[in-house]
Amino acid sequence: MRSTLPPSSATTSASDSALDFGTHAGLLGGFEHGRSCNFSFTRVDSLLPKINITKQSLRRIEAVQLVREQRHERRQELAFHARPFVLCGLPLRRLPSDKLLYTRRNGKFFLQVLGHPQFGLPYGQDRLIPIWVATIAVRQRSRIVHFGAASEILDFFRLFKDGKRYRRLMEGFQRVFGATMFFGTNNEPDRELVLDWARFHFFDHLHLWFHKTEAAPTASSNHENCAVLSQAFYQEIDQHRIPVEREVVAALANAPGVLDLYLWLVWKTWSLNNHTARIPLFAAGGLANQLGSGGYSADRFFRRKLARWLTEVKAFWPHCPAQISLDGQTLIVHSSQKNPAIPAMPIGSRARASRPDEVQSMLQVDRETVVHSRD
Repeated sequence: MRSTLPPSSATTSASDSALDFGTHAGLLGGFEHGRSCNFSFTRVDSLLPKINITKQSLRRIEAVQLVREQRHERRQELAFHARPFVLCGLPLRRLPSDKLLYTRRNGKFFLQVLGHPQFGLPYGQDRLIPIWVATIAVRQRSRIVHFGAASEILDFFRLFKDGKRYRRLMEGFQRVFGATMFFGTNNEPDRELVLDWARFHFFDHLHLWFHKTEAAPTASSNHENCAVLSQAFYQEIDQHRIPVEREVVAALANAPGVLDLYLWLVWKTWSLNNHTARIPLFAAGGLANQLGSGGYSADRFFRRKLARWLTEVKAFWPHCPAQISLDGQTLIVHSSQKNPAIPAMPIGSRARASRPDEVQSMLQVDRETVVHSRD
């Protein structure tokens, strides 16, 4: 039997930037029951004001339903992400124009991003661009990737194709292209400092067609888009590719904090290999210093935000084995070996994994590298 979201009597304000999935969760169970009984739902949109739910909330509920169905039927479509941005998140929102250096830490790992003086640091939805590029590079098996219209990216992430989002995509590519990354570890075994650092940028060359007068340009045989990934970035993707669920990424495209937490939990819980980790929230290298969040005036505000994010994560993945400790100081994370978010994919699945064990090996490849346990 498939899981349904826990019912709640709360209501959601349309002004909330992140949806509380417990608010209208009972609807999802009702929709599932209606499907099983072959009920006919006509003009659902006309009922939304009466049940105090927005169209945006309904779309999110439908996305949750789709993700759960795909996982249950083992027909998930996979995208791919780069390890540095799973371990350490990019900024959630735009930083001041005079701040061009951004640092995040995850235990012994660190990520530094140096922004371009003209374009600034990548932030927010810009994190979708590395996912798109990594996915295309894996599928085409080349660091030189080709695609038709830039609007294909908006389609991939289920985003509306209008002028605002098209301009945001163009500006995002500029910020990502101009950024330089520093990623590595600072380790001190036996009182000796061991540095393992890498510096890379995303692209060596970028050739994109942006039509100034069209919100969603059509593909043209004469206007093919091309991106040449840097050798270092392509090697990172090729050696440490992290599988992610395309539909979850699309559903959370407008909630970058929840997306970062989800992607990290999917990978972290698998890499624990039947162990348990206690991740500090506020210590040096803790979760608050790892995710792309910051600027909270008190610990309780981050804890409250994390609890809300975790509720949304569990809407898409009810078996997510993570919870905040009773004292509110750590996130307790258990192994997801029994109920992983991404099970082994059957041959011929839409995930384009050629063998059932391929996804498992991708998730397993870095098990030894992240021992962020504070027992």
